[in-house]
Amino acid sequence: MGLIESIKEKAKLKLRTIVLPEPEDERVLKAVQQVLEEKTAKVVLVGNVETIKADAAKCGANIGGATIVDPKNFDNIDKYIDELVELRKSKNLSREEATLIMTTEPRFFGCMMVRLGDADGLVAGSNSPTADVLKAAIQVIKTAPGINTVSSTFIMETADGKFGDNGLILFADCAVIPEPNAEQLADIACATAATAASVVGLEPRVAMLSFSTKGSAAHPLVDKVQYACDILTDRNVNFSFDGELQADAAIVESIGVKKAPNSKVAGKANILVFPDLQSGNIGYKLVQRFAGAEAHGPIVQGLNQPVNDLSRGCSVEDIANLVAITATQIK
Repeated sequence: MGLIESIKEKAKLKLRTIVLPEPEDERVLKAVQQVLEEKTAKVVLVGNVETIKADAAKCGANIGGATIVDPKNFDNIDKYIDELVELRKSKNLSREEATLIMTTEPRFFGCMMVRLGDADGLVAGSNSPTADVLKAAIQVIKTAPGINTVSSTFIMETADGKFGDNGLILFADCAVIPEPNAEQLADIACATAATAASVVGLEPRVAMLSFSTKGSAAHPLVDKVQYACDILTDRNVNFSFDGELQADAAIVESIGVKKAPNSKVAGKANILVFPDLQSGNIGYKLVQRFAGAEAHGPIVQGLNQPVNDLSRGCSVEDIANLVAITATQIK
């Protein structure tokens, strides 16, 4: 069984409610049909009921099992508006402004559904920029306790099974933070460990990557990674980590033993935390192309409740898969 198939089987065990706030995209409507047929989640669509039903009929999507919520005809809209005013009071958001946002910005409305317990997670981005999705998520759902950083991870599924856990290895951050500082690197490590455990069922072994292993080079960039490891030690995290490690020392056992002989992670890491976005983004794409690996993601992490961002070039299958992944992120 492949990774996505196993994630879908896990999602079926406890059906979660996932909001899809972009039903104007026919790919979303077709993905809803797939999700409902596969029984991986309950689905809420945000928008005008008649318009959504007409669009579904036009593209041949059966969305009969989905719930449609129209913010402009929603019984609890005042509760949502009041909550947004409270959340944004430091920015002096007026009730009129909050009303406009809640009734015209479906991503904000969907995130408020998640925040107030009317849904468990949200998937968006097929029809909007990443910045719009993350803005709604950060302002409404906020970051998880003890985490101040929203980041992302890719689950890399390699064919030969040589590295990570039977070929599964997580790369972070590959999509959100261009130049993370030490505190942010520590947050990325914690969030990715949580993703590995909840979505994939792995016991996290985190390698904090650098061009140096255990002081083999001296440079401020190395210092940053070392400081991130100190922060993780101070936090007394409940997962194994080590750093700074070069990539080969992190994943090749014979090299790990030689370069970091007393490490619990070197040579057998299943999570690679890259020192910046350039290296992470380049790294996952090289592995994807050179090794023929499947790159599942980006999975957004670090939020109090799960929100995931789609590529605007996504397929129907991509949307359905990300709904299942989002469902398994929920604690």
